[in-house]
Amino acid sequence: MAPSAFAGLELLATAVIVLDHDLVLQYANPAAENLFEFSYRSISGQTVHKIFDNPGVFISGIDYAIANDCTYMEHDLFLGTPGHARQHLNCTITPIEVPGWRGDWSRMLAEFRPIDQQLKIARDERIIDQTEANRLLVRSLAHEIKNPLGGIRGAAQLLDRELERPDLSEYTQVIMKEADRLQSLMERLLTPNRAPQLLLVNIHEVLERVRSVIHAEFPEVVIARDYDVSLPLLKGDREQLIQAVLNVVRNAAQALEERGCILLRTRLARQVTLARKHYRQALLVQVIDDGPGVPASIAEKIFYPLVSAREGGSGLGLTIAQTFVGQHGGVIQFESVPGNTCFSILLPLRETV
Repeated sequence: MAPSAFAGLELLATAVIVLDHDLVLQYANPAAENLFEFSYRSISGQTVHKIFDNPGVFISGIDYAIANDCTYMEHDLFLGTPGHARQHLNCTITPIEVPGWRGDWSRMLAEFRPIDQQLKIARDERIIDQTEANRLLVRSLAHEIKNPLGGIRGAAQLLDRELERPDLSEYTQVIMKEADRLQSLMERLLTPNRAPQLLLVNIHEVLERVRSVIHAEFPEVVIARDYDVSLPLLKGDREQLIQAVLNVVRNAAQALEERGCILLRTRLARQVTLARKHYRQALLVQVIDDGPGVPASIAEKIFYPLVSAREGGSGLGLTIAQTFVGQHGGVIQFESVPGNTCFSILLPLRETV
């Protein structure tokens, strides 16, 4: 049971521990338990010398913070517990006073952030910013292109009626068909602008709808399921979520070229940061395929509009999926190697659900 003085630290995604003046552990929040793979109850009252392997650099930072009565930051700390791998961390050590709890003693609060996690958060924030800029640019271009297209098609249609030689009609038909194709493309670029209509949604109903559509389109592709049926309802727009997941799964099916397997998996994720906001719980949907993987040449820009690894692809499916997921406060991430590509959709589960 956490002391009431530290109750607010329970919700943090950052790993936090509190030590007394003898370097005895007084508190560790759930994020710290997850990071270092220990149980606070089992190690409470132990010193850092017993809790961590080779904590010399960490203790030196504590000594500096105490001696100078200031916050100390260590940007290249390697720290681990016995029997587990050492973590590469950023660490901030701060002297604190905790009045009213076991006396007014000075204590040290240490915050740990995995460096890999920080790089990932920075990358996700950069993607969010770039995606928003791309979305605004594409929408502006789509509006500019859409109006002249109507004029081009109308002129071609009038010209087709006036042609005296039927064989020339072939060329006006090409103009009209291509204008229609571009018009459809522009509509798809502009579609994600609709605000989501939020209602309670069962994510497994969404996935089953997607599964039935993909099965009809790609009957040779095996679609397996690994659902956590205990997941709570999600507050979201059912149609937008169906379209987002459908685009991701269809992208996987197309990459398989009708040979292979797709796995749909759901899980509950805890203490996650999505689009710069922290949530206690989030819903995780994973789309995993055993195809050739995402080409390295487009891996960094796969969510950009008009980027596609498939010949003839519009490059809009993942862009629209990311837009819809983003409108729900979530993110899409992926990891890919030949034979195993996993797209992960994380959607926040708000307290009101």
